[in-house]
Amino acid sequence: MINEQYKQMLQGKSVIRQLSEFATARGKEIGYENVFDYSLGNPSVPVPEKFTQVMIDLLQNKTSMELHGYSPSVGIPSVKEKIAASLNKRFDMNYTGNHIFPTTGAAGAVAHAVRCVTKPGDEVLTFAPYFPEYNPYINMSGAQLKVVPANTENFQINFEKLEEMLNEKTMALLINTPNNPSGAVYSAETLTALAELLYKKQEEYGHDIFIISDEPYREIVFAGVDAPYVSKFYDNTLSCYSYSKSLSLPGERIGYVAVNPKCTDAELIVTICSQISRGIGHNCPPSIIQLAVAEVLDVTSDMSVYETNMNLLYNELTDLGFSCVKPGGTFYIFPKALEEDAVAFCQKALKYDLVLVPSDSFGVPGYFRMAYCIDTEKVERSLTALRKFVKENY
Repeated sequence: MINEQYKQMLQGKSVIRQLSEFATARGKEIGYENVFDYSLGNPSVPVPEKFTQVMIDLLQNKTSMELHGYSPSVGIPSVKEKIAASLNKRFDMNYTGNHIFPTTGAAGAVAHAVRCVTKPGDEVLTFAPYFPEYNPYINMSGAQLKVVPANTENFQINFEKLEEMLNEKTMALLINTPNNPSGAVYSAETLTALAELLYKKQEEYGHDIFIISDEPYREIVFAGVDAPYVSKFYDNTLSCYSYSKSLSLPGERIGYVAVNPKCTDAELIVTICSQISRGIGHNCPPSIIQLAVAEVLDVTSDMSVYETNMNLLYNELTDLGFSCVKPGGTFYIFPKALEEDAVAFCQKALKYDLVLVPSDSFGVPGYFRMAYCIDTEKVERSLTALRKFVKENY
């Protein structure tokens, strides 16, 4: 008999993926250029030219074993040292290579981090709005994900609700800044208050509480916005990063866990992660991609298009009467729908070939997400459809 838990998951497919599949099918009917697909956060800008050249150089000058053999279970030492040095330079940290654990993207990083600091039955808190895949990431580790209601005024942390939900079973908080889906960036004030609260609760409960900081959008921050590095504020922080967005490499699945050198058992966590890999079948991310990203750590794709697209959409949405917190980063915007039922709202939008994601699965009913990692020319054309949709329905 097949596993019933996974069988049941087939009934709850990702709404985002379902809408993306709809957009692809609709594109075959009318041409994908005529489908305004804001469903999937798939980076649209090219990889940096330097990354391409590094890949060519590696293929021409390294041996097959170096490029395609297994890496050590804790990652390639030279890669880990370079990542640590880059983080130290950028954020005034004190990482060594022994604090870095390469993973298959930020999802792989979160999967390791949560298993490292929880056991079955423990609770992990996250903050709405949140990435829906956190549910399987956490719940299928044996821990339980609990969602703190949103502060819809600015999508910073709702501290009143957080204090109500913190308890002795809380072993970790999973945060995401810059945030998918809201685009909000946690301020230094927010992170300072969070750290102060958790230090107090650690003492009260007599055990560690870790922050698992999901940071794949760390480099996508807009003009005038400060994006503080979470580990600077709280010692028990595990930073989970991905190069999917900064280098436009989502298909290569490469990221890391960075263990704050000041955290409890910091010298053990990376080696513990290697043992976790044995249990979940995640051993050794691709050697060639580890080696390649190590040569472009201080380079990003040209991501200016995301801010251009954000401003176009934010200005149009607010002109049309939508309530919307202006994003500080990412390539998402999260307006309030023009009716209470966000699913019905998004269904109506499909008639105009506007593919929008209702907010229910993000933990904040009544909103919708737009992933604007598409060509600016297409964003501009979509505004006509958006105006028509609003005029004819609202």
